[in-house]
Amino acid sequence: MDLQEYIQLVFTDYTLRTITLGTAILGAVTGMLGSFAVLRKQSLLGDAISHAALPGIAVAFLITGTKDSNILLLGALISGLIGTFWIRGIIKKTHLKSDTALGLILSLFFGFGMLLLTLIQKQPNANQAGLDKYLFGQAATLVESDVWMMTLVTGLCLIVLLLFWKEFKILLFDADYTKTLGFNTKLIDILITSFIVLAIVLGLQTVGVVLMSAMLLAPAAAARQWTNSLGVMVLLAALFGAFSGVLGTAISASQNNLSTGPVIVIIAGVFVLFSFIFSPSRGLLFKQIRFIKNRRDLKLHKTLAFMFRIAETHENIAHPHSIKILNNFQGFTKGTLQQLVRKNYVKLEGSMWSLTDTGFKTATNLYNQQNKDDD
Repeated sequence: MDLQEYIQLVFTDYTLRTITLGTAILGAVTGMLGSFAVLRKQSLLGDAISHAALPGIAVAFLITGTKDSNILLLGALISGLIGTFWIRGIIKKTHLKSDTALGLILSLFFGFGMLLLTLIQKQPNANQAGLDKYLFGQAATLVESDVWMMTLVTGLCLIVLLLFWKEFKILLFDADYTKTLGFNTKLIDILITSFIVLAIVLGLQTVGVVLMSAMLLAPAAAARQWTNSLGVMVLLAALFGAFSGVLGTAISASQNNLSTGPVIVIIAGVFVLFSFIFSPSRGLLFKQIRFIKNRRDLKLHKTLAFMFRIAETHENIAHPHSIKILNNFQGFTKGTLQQLVRKNYVKLEGSMWSLTDTGFKTATNLYNQQNKDDD
């Protein structure tokens, strides 16, 4: 399936259109909310919440005996909120740190959920089949009502972010200062955490319990590499998440036997990898380029300073000196000398060099600055 055929199918095929819209909206809302989880250093929160939602799905089925997605996701939401507030309680009431509390709740709830799923699978009830799709997700089961629900949650999320943007921003970077301003930090924290739980629960049907945390963190981690502005980061994370959903769905639809959820997560991972390498401010490539440039500049300054000390012993700074003298200087290279010539700091004639007026003034400034630093 080529790109043109896929675009046509998006507009004509109900299932593909529903999945594409659903994954795009899911990626956008999880990217936005994931930005706050990443900046608050709660990267394991998404993993803990998604795993904590599993027993809620199982209990909801045991109570109702139906696989209605709305009922199952309601159970997941309740279970996820319980797990989240248990984590908060453990952190506040004990001496355990957040990563320990997150890992404890994650393993406890997930183990309990797997136990319940095993019991359900052994029941003589044909209706119990298919609950395991919530482990790894099954985007093909999305229907139009699911997309409308995701759209509603995304709209509510945007409204809340706009209304409480100042409070969220202050709490994110300085919780103590937020308290001194009179804001209810506990209420604000509960509000944003509840929306994170809700977004994760909505994504369980598409991506699954195991991979949902990647949808929350990957777009935000990629966006963080490109900006220092919270607003820009939230916007970029939403775009990265939406594009991951659309591209993942397109690749999954064009190939046989490729699950949509894992492909979406892989695409999100590609965005993260690309950002880690090519981001101008934090990318590994540009960091290496800056490192090489700084090392080259340092070598150039050292060579120029060495030349300055030699030229100081002569009345005429244009006095020709042999390159043999430079060969005894540690760090000297012919490439460095050529750079000095291109900058018009040095004149080079055969094996003889001499400082120009520009080079002498630059070297004087470097020498004086070095003496100030030493003092």
